[in-house]
Amino acid sequence: MRRITRCLAIVCAALWADALHGDWPNFRGPKHDGISSEKGFAKSWSGSPKKLWEAPIGAAYSSFAVVGNRVFTCGTEKKQQVLLCLDADTGKVIWRTTIEKQWNDSMGDGARATPTVNDGRVYIMGAFGRALCCDAKTGNMIWAKEHEMYPQWGYSGSFLIDGNMAIYAPGDKTGALLAVDKATGKKIWTCGQDAAGYSTPYPFEMNGKRYVCGFVANGAVIAEIASGREVLTIPWETDWKVNATAPIYHEGHLLLSSGYKTGAGLFRLKAAGDRLKAEDVWKNKNMMNKFQSPILVNGLLYVSDEKGLKCVEFLTGTLKWERRRVANGTLIVADGHLILMTEKGGLEIGPIGETEFKATATATILGKCWTVPVLNEGRLYARDMDKAVCLDLRAK
Repeated sequence: MRRITRCLAIVCAALWADALHGDWPNFRGPKHDGISSEKGFAKSWSGSPKKLWEAPIGAAYSSFAVVGNRVFTCGTEKKQQVLLCLDADTGKVIWRTTIEKQWNDSMGDGARATPTVNDGRVYIMGAFGRALCCDAKTGNMIWAKEHEMYPQWGYSGSFLIDGNMAIYAPGDKTGALLAVDKATGKKIWTCGQDAAGYSTPYPFEMNGKRYVCGFVANGAVIAEIASGREVLTIPWETDWKVNATAPIYHEGHLLLSSGYKTGAGLFRLKAAGDRLKAEDVWKNKNMMNKFQSPILVNGLLYVSDEKGLKCVEFLTGTLKWERRRVANGTLIVADGHLILMTEKGGLEIGPIGETEFKATATATILGKCWTVPVLNEGRLYARDMDKAVCLDLRAK
């Protein structure tokens, strides 16, 4: 009996630890929603938060994947886009793997996508279109695919892993959406032939069926994940074909949003035979998201778009509040708080509010920043176009 009790205690402790912390294995986190399960981290401080380490990793817009004690991101070295594995405690490079040649751009050099980690493998898409799967422990290449139809500002979408499939969006005849065997890279299915956008494929479930939404050059294409069969296309034209933000599905509704004078729209999805149909709920310009993906919490959307930091009601599109001059920032949500990185490299943390946002902690930690931060095990990872930093937000 004592042995059984001891075993149960160990199992419960392990489950409790997983529930408290968990990994952040892909762009926007394990639930693809920008919400972290972290609790109990520091939400105020005097002076500045403690910096655990700083690593000069070179240019890229890639965010971070954190699995175990390893941090995965991208950088630029020796005129190459590189995939990097860093030690979470020290920031030291454990391994580096070349993705492809350097991407140079007036809007910022380097890779745009964020690594996706699953089942001991890392998946990344270079800005020119080299899709790469590497061993997460060693960085050794497992398989690679070349794609050439990159959009104007480079491939930016990350991989979605679903079951045995790795799904991404190379565009054109290769597939608006392409699913391959995650272990071998062998093609499983393709869906559509629209050109590539800048968004990461987004999964959702409706009426007991699982779907994936690709926000591509000219709109949203939705496929059954199991078969790749297209069930719906929603036209969505944006200047420069910049459809970059993450779609959001909630209780039968799908949100799309873009910048460049386009705005946002909510669609009610319904079954139509073996397909889906979309009915307009609302469209307006209360959110103008060029690349910033909103986060949905309790019926409200939070985003720092091209105009400012905003709160918008999901079902109506009504603007609840706005804080001007906090434009082009990036957000995550944790423990009822917004964690905001401003375009100028400022960090702000404050409680979610339906009427306003008041930061309880602020610090300037970076230069120009368009990359989503990540909070894991009380450590905040952020970056600009030169370096990555890790701040200690563990509550004392």
